[in-house]
Amino acid sequence: MATVTDAKNRTLKLGVIGLGRAFSLMSPTFSGDARVALVAAADTREAARRRFAADYNGKAYATAEELCADPEVEIVYVATPHQLHAQQAVLAARHGKHLLIEKPLALTLEDCAAITKAARDAGVHLIVGHSHSFDAPVQRLRALVQSGDFGAVRMINAINYTDYLYRPRRPEELDTALGGGAVFNQAAHQVDVVRYVAGDEVTSVRALTGAWDAARPTEGAYAALLTFAGGAFASLTYNGFGHFDSDEWQGWVGELGQQKSPQGSALRPRFASADEEAAFKNARNYGGDSFKPAVTAPVAHNHFGTLLVSCDRADLRAMPNGVMIYENGVGRFDELPPPPVPRGEVIDELYRAVVDGVAPLHDGEWATATMQVIVAMLRSAREGNDVAL
Repeated sequence: MATVTDAKNRTLKLGVIGLGRAFSLMSPTFSGDARVALVAAADTREAARRRFAADYNGKAYATAEELCADPEVEIVYVATPHQLHAQQAVLAARHGKHLLIEKPLALTLEDCAAITKAARDAGVHLIVGHSHSFDAPVQRLRALVQSGDFGAVRMINAINYTDYLYRPRRPEELDTALGGGAVFNQAAHQVDVVRYVAGDEVTSVRALTGAWDAARPTEGAYAALLTFAGGAFASLTYNGFGHFDSDEWQGWVGELGQQKSPQGSALRPRFASADEEAAFKNARNYGGDSFKPAVTAPVAHNHFGTLLVSCDRADLRAMPNGVMIYENGVGRFDELPPPPVPRGEVIDELYRAVVDGVAPLHDGEWATATMQVIVAMLRSAREGNDVAL
């Protein structure tokens, strides 16, 4: 797990394409981990470029092409909307840059294959994240499973209830065909987590989706059943319609490891038009007039709702600050200290790959397998049947 002081002499020089929400959530990691330095960024918004130059004393470009041509940049973090990932990732790979790409890798399996091939042909490392399979409690749970002390994994339940659908959105974020909706944006986390813990290939998918608000015409909820080659199965449930908040089950620790108010907020912003909503979101993004930095001193680790794993001899539950182990009706807690750097596990994997030559787990093939499940979920819900992989 990452610490503030465990950096070697090598500092990885990183450039960012896209200074939006994803960058805002990862920026505390980049600022707090001495193993990386932000040296450049590209964004179409002048205000974001100005702020980046001021905050990081880095170079700010208007285009991805300019950033990828910068010889100082070793690694390109692609943090743009999903539909831009393929073009920008292939461009960066062809310039010899290692790749850190936001989930999902791309919107089609063809684009996933193109990115993976470009990285392989260029001899650069490709890591897809942050997804919540990086979270330290999930890593600890996987290690407990792999120890063999509790027997084989039999069943996994992943449950999350949020206000996802009613957060400010750009028009394409409410259009499934353009990569919007809960399946493309949220299932990538749950699918990654259950695949990571099961340590096995998904062989079939059955899913249902819910699009229950005509004013937000995309999937706001889903349920899916995944079966694995070894016989285990996983149930995924997600609801983003903003009524129940399942962080109640996490002691009111939010997704980013922050302490939350139990009351929450019942207010949903109302917008006269899609343009007004997009403008509101842009104002809250990095460089905007209403921008607020992400959590820099979390009380616990990132999480993605409830994760409960049933093995032959125990049930294991990931918590924001450790793992509960239940055996024969008795629970004990395997505690983890708060993270010194939020999402530092991403830098762990990136640093091992680039500096030590250790093949990353969350590579192109891994992310493509997750996307295969996501595509199968949408197909299963649409056709009303099981989809074999």
